[in-house]
Formats: sequence, C-alpha cells, structure tokens
Amino acid sequence: MLETLIRVPPDPILGVTAALQKDESTDKVDLGVGVYKDDSGKTPIPRAVKRAEQEMLAAQTTKTYLSPIGNPDFNTQMAALTLGSDLVNRKGDLSLAQAPGGSGALRLGAELLLAARPGSSIHVSDPTWANHVPLLGNAGLRLETYPYYDAARNTLVFDRMIEHFDALPAGSVVLLHACCHNPTGQDLDGAQWSAVAEVLARRRLMPFIDMAYHGLGEDLDRDAASIRLIAKAVPELLVAVSCSKNFGIYRERTGMLAVLSAGSEPASVVTGQLSRLARSLWSMPPDHGAAIVDRVLSQPELRQDWMTELHHMANRINSLRSLLADRLSEATQRDFGWIKAQRGMFSRLPLSAEQVINAREALHIYMAPDGRINVAGVSSANVDYLTTGLASVMRG
Repeated sequence: MLETLIRVPPDPILGVTAALQKDESTDKVDLGVGVYKDDSGKTPIPRAVKRAEQEMLAAQTTKTYLSPIGNPDFNTQMAALTLGSDLVNRKGDLSLAQAPGGSGALRLGAELLLAARPGSSIHVSDPTWANHVPLLGNAGLRLETYPYYDAARNTLVFDRMIEHFDALPAGSVVLLHACCHNPTGQDLDGAQWSAVAEVLARRRLMPFIDMAYHGLGEDLDRDAASIRLIAKAVPELLVAVSCSKNFGIYRERTGMLAVLSAGSEPASVVTGQLSRLARSLWSMPPDHGAAIVDRVLSQPELRQDWMTELHHMANRINSLRSLLADRLSEATQRDFGWIKAQRGMFSRLPLSAEQVINAREALHIYMAPDGRINVAGVSSANVDYLTTGLASVMRG
C-alpha cells in the first residue's frame, strides 16, 4: 500500500535551513527561517517568559485535559491584547479557541468557513506567506489572489487591491496580514486600512486576518489597529493569532482563533462548531505555552517586562532595516531606501532565483528562493560581508 506514495519535494524554507545546517563555512549568513535573532545570532527566550514558566511549573498540580477550545484565561487575555478590551467586553459576540500555533488557528478558521459554506474561496495577497497555501488549500478552500505588491517598484499596488475587493461578490473571504506582511514587509498605512474597512463593510466581505507578528512592527497598539478598525466596521470576522514570535515560544505551538459574530446566538453556535472541529483535528490543544502566556499577561510586573523587551526587539529590527538599506545602497549604487519604510522581520530583495542560488553557493548567504530575507538575521558583525556579497551577486 505505502509503495504508491511519491517523494515529497523539499519545503522551500525548511530546505534552506537544512542546507544551512550542513554548511561548515564560518562566513555563512542565515536570512531564511522566520525567527527573531539577537546580535549574536541566537533566538532568545524573553525574560518574562522564562520567569513565568518557572512560576507556572512550581504552582502546577495537574496536567489533565482542559477542553477542545483550550485555556479560557489564555483565550481571553489574547483576545483583549489583539482585539482590544472594548470588543472583548461586548459579551456574547466573540468565540475563542486556542490552537496549536498560528498555523493551527488558520486551519481551524478554514475548517469553520467550509462548515459554514462548503466550496468557499479565499482571496490571499500576491504574494503571501507560502504556508498559507497548504494550510488553507488542503482544508478545501479554493485559493485566489488579489494584487498587493509590485516587486519591480518595491511598492504596494493599493488601488488595484481595492478594485479587486470592490468587484468581489458578497460573502467572499479575504485573507489580510494585520501587520508585518510576510514576505514583503510592506504594510498598509492608517488611511489605506480605513479604505479596506470601508470596502469590506460595503461589499459585505468576510475578513480573515492573520496576526503573526504582533508588537514587532511598531508597537502592540499600532500593530493591532487594523484589526480593531475592521472589527468596528463589519459584523463578522476571523482573526488567527500566533504567540511564537512575540513571546519567543516557537516550539510550544501556541495560538488562538477569534471569531466575531453578529450577536450572541450565532456566536454560541460558532463556539460549538469550533469545539467540534478542534476535537476532530487535534482533540485538545497543548497547554504549556498558553499557561505561560496567560501568566505573563495577567501579572503586571511580568507583562511590563515582556512589553519592554518586545519593544526593544521591534526597535532593533527597524534599526537593522536602516542599516541594511544604507549599506546596500552604498554597495550597489542603487536606492534601497524602501526597505526602511517596511515593517516586521521580512523584506523581499530584487533577486532572481538564479541569483539566490549564487548567493548561497558562492557566498554562503541563505534566503528563501523568492528573495525573502529575515532582517533579524542581519547583524553588525555580518552586514559588511552580506551587503558586499549581495552587491556582487546583483552585478553578476
């Protein structure tokens, strides 16, 4: 039976990581996998998270199951952090479910949409995070794209994006990146988000918002402004939240799906559906990371320390953007100032697939096949080697 299976091609991002690990060069630079790194190239655990974990383990008396929709205190804390306390205090309109990471939340949301309307399509940005395609498509949603980014001009194609939304039939699902767009780093500004909220409401579209990098763009409130704005404009929406990057708990697989419904009765139905779907997907979500996050957010001292460190992480990434842009501009005699206007960990360099391969094979510089780089992989120690090398690749 199993002999009928065919070999799966390597994952484009994980394949880069595997090649990097085999590379013994002391010059290698990792711009691939999307994790935060400090100046030494390490991915640290935030201080507040380490302390919360120690306290949580000391106080824990059982590891019995919770429920298919997870830790209720974690869900409430994350909903307030993301959607704002005003919306959370509107009792009855929200359905919350813990999930194994932001990926699990995306898949749970896709399953809910299919249960509500079999055969649904979802419109994703061009380009979008590569894993959106299997997470949503393998659930059964049909994927379509909307215009988002012009790689030749390194800018949004906002007018075309709005035109696309304005032509969609009522009930169409639109996937939006709340902040720190992956893979481009190119976000909408406040006026553009207002225009998006208006067309979503007027055309009666269903927004599905992916929040994977909360706090790593500007700050917690400004990064969540898009979600809170849209939540005020539309009667229904889905938000998938990840705790991997901002809490540094990648391997704990901690996320949440929030669903806004048009009233308490439909919200009650949604909650039941989420429980049923989660039970069929993973039965019970892992609680370790959720318990840590709940403790960080519920203890004022830990919360403040976490926010301080998160703010430092965001500032460091933005300073690296400026450093990278200036050094690339100097090395290539081309304008890379547009990198400074982007936010989050990612940017997409104007490199062909062949140039990406050349950078890896000749210079040990590793990035995604489409030229997406993790800006947090840049450091004061490698920026000169990196930018000089990339300039030579671009000239070649």
